[in-house]
Amino acid sequence: MIISRTPFRVSFFGGGTDYPAWYREHGGAVLSTTINKFTYITCRWLPPFFPHKYRVAYSKVEDVRSPEEIVHPAINAVLSAYECDNGVELHSDADLPARSGLGSSSAFLVGLLHAMEALLGKRASPMWLAKEAIRFEQGVLAEHVGSQDQVAAAFGGLNVIHFGRDDNITVQPVVIRKSRKKALSDHLMLFFTGFSRSASEVAQVQIKNIANRVEELHTMRGMVDDALDILTSETDICTFGEMLHESWMYKRRLSNRITTDRIDDIYTTARSTGAIGGKLLGAGGGGFFLLFVPPEKQPAVKDALKKLLCVPFELENSGSQIIYFDE
Repeated sequence: MIISRTPFRVSFFGGGTDYPAWYREHGGAVLSTTINKFTYITCRWLPPFFPHKYRVAYSKVEDVRSPEEIVHPAINAVLSAYECDNGVELHSDADLPARSGLGSSSAFLVGLLHAMEALLGKRASPMWLAKEAIRFEQGVLAEHVGSQDQVAAAFGGLNVIHFGRDDNITVQPVVIRKSRKKALSDHLMLFFTGFSRSASEVAQVQIKNIANRVEELHTMRGMVDDALDILTSETDICTFGEMLHESWMYKRRLSNRITTDRIDDIYTTARSTGAIGGKLLGAGGGGFFLLFVPPEKQPAVKDALKKLLCVPFELENSGSQIIYFDE
């Protein structure tokens, strides 16, 4: 039996420049971190005593004879590609809901690939996992998604991820003092808006609009370098929050599907009670809202948003891991 554990991510700056339609012409970069919320994939060879050859359990249970019969698109694609002679049983669990802006789909795919490689007795490097997950999502599944989530989930940690015009990907860990990293973490709050959305559908509109948003995307890419300078200097950490606000104002302009009146009300309330900045995570339209709030003002913000679920979290550094292996 194999169990993989793969983290969700929080993206701070540079989102939108990780779409191939953008970085293959301009290059791109994002600043993001993974957090201690995970998706777990458990898999094993299925004993040959059942009428079905594959059992997959997520929000539903499927017992089928071939991977092509599996309804879940990602599991169908991956198991079909592996063409295993033996039957496979696979279970998926997660700490947070899917379609919520935390890169859950990519984390699931990275974790699934990691577990399958381990089941076959193979070691998978973080870069292989990232690039293979990108290939499946963008190529096989034809999803309108960027390339940052897969890399973040595979590598873990607080990083600047660079995307080259030649599709080359490099991961630059952010080297900062422990106290500085704690200060960043202490200022972050995560709220669930109560509704989810399909990132691919929201992003499709944004991708089509890239040619009309060149100035905004160049500005958002530049914020990655500015934010890195803040984290690695003695600059007031609250400047990071001010930049998050500025970035959110730019991101809202990339597509009319990124925000809604309800989301705008949440942000206005948060700002009026102490939040310096924030952003809706992921492609937009729903999911989790990240807020940058001085610790002394967090009780007031939490009370003002008491109808929303506040999710405590910490930054993590491990990336996708095989946490259980039993031949």
